[in-house]
Amino acid sequence: MGCDGGTIPKRHELVKGPKKVEKVDKNAELAAKWRYCALSQEKLKRPIVACELGRLYNKDAIIEYLLDKSAERPNTEVVAHIRSLKDVKELNLTDNPAWEGERHNIKGDRYEDMHCAMFICPVVGLEMNGKHKFLYLQTCGCVFSERALKEVKTEICHKCGDPFQEDNLVMLNGSKDEVEKLQKAMEEHRLKAKSAKKSKKSRDTKVSKSLESTGSCDTSETQSTSLNGEGSSGSCGDSAPGPSTSGECSKMLKAPAGPIAGSKRSIQEMKDKSETYKSLFTSHSSAKRTKDQTSNWVTHTPYHF
Repeated sequence: MGCDGGTIPKRHELVKGPKKVEKVDKNAELAAKWRYCALSQEKLKRPIVACELGRLYNKDAIIEYLLDKSAERPNTEVVAHIRSLKDVKELNLTDNPAWEGERHNIKGDRYEDMHCAMFICPVVGLEMNGKHKFLYLQTCGCVFSERALKEVKTEICHKCGDPFQEDNLVMLNGSKDEVEKLQKAMEEHRLKAKSAKKSKKSRDTKVSKSLESTGSCDTSETQSTSLNGEGSSGSCGDSAPGPSTSGECSKMLKAPAGPIAGSKRSIQEMKDKSETYKSLFTSHSSAKRTKDQTSNWVTHTPYHF
């Protein structure tokens, strides 16, 4: 079978060895991470946000995902930890002056440098293309290279001047080990925030209950003092004891004459205000004219000059 016409087969054609593992092109992998959104796989465009695990997204794609999580998307596992816009931070990026954009090579007749990035480090000038490690601050969203933070050690942001700590630094597109560390830190941070929220809520409920109890005690004390003062200063102490005087005292204690200080408005004030309100209309007695104010009717003819 075969070998017709004097052909000589080689060993690799007859013996099938193990298949070679296909290697992913590093340039293509870096471009996919640093130039495309991790959720929609579209090219990154401002506004760009990053999650607590250091992945880059288009803000529009995150908003669409949060509005409709039931829609079918290819990479929903990547954003499973994002619950709201509070879980992402908008990045304050520095443009690369050497970046000409994609319009300069529309025809495809020019060389396109894959390592040329849209953004650079504002301190050192390194391009954000994946060859160098970059971090962002969770406080302000500014992005710097790791080399810049090591060479210029400071606790103030190089770009905006806001203070920060080492816990606020998040690695962008880190390795698997770095992503695992960031995930543990994210879970710990969320647990602390949840416990702090519960403790604050319990404190607020305790404070509100104590205020209600003190307010009820104050009102009861004021009512008791007012009732005791009226009973002692009334006609009960001056008149002789008897059935009539005791009845009068009980009436005075039950329904004190006159409005209590700090209580609702008196009836006279309400009447005065209603009268002033009624006087605004023409149907009120004050709006009607008297006989002296009314004038006689005068006929008008158009031919009278």
